[in-house]
Formats: sequence, structure tokens, C-alpha cells
Amino acid sequence: MSGNVIELTDANFDAEVSNSKEPVLVDFGATWCGPCKVLAPIVEKLADENVGKYKVCKVDIDDAPAVTAKFGVRGVPTVIVFKNGQRASQHVGVTNKENLLKMLGG
Repeated sequence: MSGNVIELTDANFDAEVSNSKEPVLVDFGATWCGPCKVLAPIVEKLADENVGKYKVCKVDIDDAPAVTAKFGVRGVPTVIVFKNGQRASQHVGVTNKENLLKMLGG
């Protein structure tokens, strides 16, 4: 995984997302999810190309059940973009980098 992608848990989610000054893209996935493995390199590339512009994070739904439930994530992969700590947009399923950038407003 890219060093520019932050691993989120129930414990650090609020500190990393709710208090962030920049938009945050959160990729909800699971190790057993095939489509998540397809989306992961796209998310990592976005993180590597936009250091300092956006915060890019990953949540393993099996390791963060409280956060997963809080945002109603039922299918993976689910990508949610947060702006000023609030959900701004959401996409369920595999997508491309251009759509992720649109979600971030870039």
C-alpha cells in the first residue's frame, strides 16, 4: 500500500477525517473483496499524485465496524468524500480516477 494512504480505524477516524482542513477520500473495503483489489491501485495513485491537496484514507470494514455502521456502508468498495467533516459525495463499486477527482471537486 502507498505511504500516502492513511489506514483508518474506529479509534482514529474522527481525528483524521472530521478535523481535516482538506477534502478526505475514504475507501471502505475488505481483504476478501475482489473489486476492492481492483480499486486499491487507483486510490493509491490518486494519493501519490495529490499529496497535500487531498487526504486519502482506507478503512477495512472488518477492522472498523463502528465507522462502517455509522456511515451505512453495506457494499464494498464504497468511496465517501468528506469536506469539512461532512459527507459530500459517495460511490459504491469500482470507479476510475477521473470520477474520484470529480467527487473531490478537482
